[in-house]
Amino acid sequence: MSEGIPVILVVDDDPLVRESHRKVLERASFSVETASDGLEALSKLALGVDLVVLDGEMPHMDGFEVASRIREDPRNDILPIIMVTGLFGRGEQRRAMEVGIDDFVTKPVDPPLLEFRCRWLVERKRSFDAVRGENRNLRESVEGTTENLRKALEEMTEARRSTFAAHLDTIRRLTLAAEYKDADTAGHIERIGRFSQIVGRSMGLAPGRAERLLHAAPMHDVGKIAIPDRVLLKAGELDEHEWTIMRSHTTTGARLLSNSPSPILQLGETIALTHHERWDGTGYPHRLQRDEIPLEGRICAVVDFFDALTMDRPYRSAFPVPKVLEMMQEQSSRHFDPDVLEAFMGSLPDIEHARQESLTASATGR
Repeated sequence: MSEGIPVILVVDDDPLVRESHRKVLERASFSVETASDGLEALSKLALGVDLVVLDGEMPHMDGFEVASRIREDPRNDILPIIMVTGLFGRGEQRRAMEVGIDDFVTKPVDPPLLEFRCRWLVERKRSFDAVRGENRNLRESVEGTTENLRKALEEMTEARRSTFAAHLDTIRRLTLAAEYKDADTAGHIERIGRFSQIVGRSMGLAPGRAERLLHAAPMHDVGKIAIPDRVLLKAGELDEHEWTIMRSHTTTGARLLSNSPSPILQLGETIALTHHERWDGTGYPHRLQRDEIPLEGRICAVVDFFDALTMDRPYRSAFPVPKVLEMMQEQSSRHFDPDVLEAFMGSLPDIEHARQESLTASATGR
C-alpha cells in the first residue's frame, strides 16, 4: 500500500460516471486514477493502486474478466475490488466470487455507500499489508538462536495485536463518522457497546462473543448517515412520512455493513437491522418476534432504550433514570425480551458505573 493518500482506480467506459465517482472519492480524501477500459486499468495498476472500483458492464473486456486478469498477478492477491453493477443475480454473484471480487455496489450508486465501502476495504488492506510485512520481516530475521526466535515471535504477536487494535479503531472511527451530524451521539454509541457487553456477560455469553458485542453494538445506528438533518435533528415530533424516513436507518445500516468478512462487522449488520424489532412482533423493519430476533439485537434494544431516554434530545429533555427503569419494566414481554430485561436490571450497578464514567469523560473532554 502507498505510504500517503490511498489511491483508488476507477474503471468505467462512461466518462460521466468516472467523473462522478472521482468527485465522490476525492471529497472523501482519496487520490483517484481513472481508466476507460480494462486494458488501461491493467496498465495503471503499476501506479501503486490500493483499491479498484470496477464497472461490471464494459464492452470488449467486462468487469469480471478484468478482475480475473488482476488476480492472475500474485502481487494483487489482496488488492480490494468493488464491482459497480446493475446485475445482481445469483449467477453473477457466484461468478464474482470465482474471479475474486470483494464487494458489490449496485446502480444507481449511493455516494455515501460507495465511500463507506471503499474506506472499509482500504483499511482492511492496510491491516493485511501490515501483517504480511511483519511476517516477511519475521522470516528474514529468524536465523539465529532460540532466544532470537522467541524475540521474533513476541514481536509478531505484538504486531498482530496492534493490527487488530487498528481494525477496531477503524470500525470506531467509521461509526463516529457516520454519526457526525449529532454531537450528542459519540458518548451514546460508546455506552451502547459497554452496556451491551455487560448484559451479554450477565446472560452467560462466551467471552469472545461478548467482546464482539462491545465493538459491534455501537454500529446500531450507522444507517442514520443517510437520514436528512431536517428529520434527524427535528426539534418537534415527526410526522408519519418523517417516521418512515427515520425507520429506514435500520435497513440502510445493514446494507452499509453487509458482505464483510469481519465477524465484528457481520454482527454490526445484524444489530443495525434488528435493534428496533420488538419481542411482541410490533417493531420494524420486519416485525420479527421473540426468538426470531437475534439475541444481540434484543440486547441492544434494551440498552439503547435506556441510554436514549436518559439523554437530552433536540425534541425533549432527558427522563430521570428511575422513570426510565419503570417504563422499561412496563414493556417487559412487549417491547423487550423479559430474560434480557432481567439481565439488564440485575446488572444495573455495573451499568450505572459505566454510565457515570462515560458522562464524566464527556464533561471533561477526555
